[in-house]
Amino acid sequence: MAEHVRVLIPEDEIRDKIIEVADKISEAYKGESLHLICILKGGAMFMCELAKRIHDVNISFDFMSVSSYGAGTTTSGIVKIVKDLDEPLEGKNVLIVEDIIDTGHTLNHLSKLLMSRGPKSIEICTLLNKPSRREKEVPVKYSCFEIPDEFVVGYGLDYDQKYRNLPYIGVVEFD
Repeated sequence: MAEHVRVLIPEDEIRDKIIEVADKISEAYKGESLHLICILKGGAMFMCELAKRIHDVNISFDFMSVSSYGAGTTTSGIVKIVKDLDEPLEGKNVLIVEDIIDTGHTLNHLSKLLMSRGPKSIEICTLLNKPSRREKEVPVKYSCFEIPDEFVVGYGLDYDQKYRNLPYIGVVEFD
């Protein structure tokens, strides 16, 4: 069975939307410090591009790795922390940076866990949002794109560790 990737969101649209969202974040946290938490691996490319465009804000960041998918295309619903944060969150403005929010299980679990660590504030920023698949409530403050219920890859998102390096968001189609 052969597979190919159909472009859903081109590279230039992603860049423009990241700039727009970064401007909103910059305005909201102007003159303050903001601690970005990247959810690995998928969120790495997005967080790097976002962080470069946030201005007038003192930025720090950390990384967290969680698993809820394995090698499949549907979530298991069980959130496992593979790599926890290196720094405490107490008293910090925190922005969780995620590649995609689908059912909401992962971010619902993570936001509660991170809130228990005493940050000053905690918000969520995602590149892609699939509200049609939501099973758990997730208060998304910053979202770049709302997408249909399709399995997407590229710009950090993968299918069995492939396609992360694509500069656009695409849909894997099987022949």
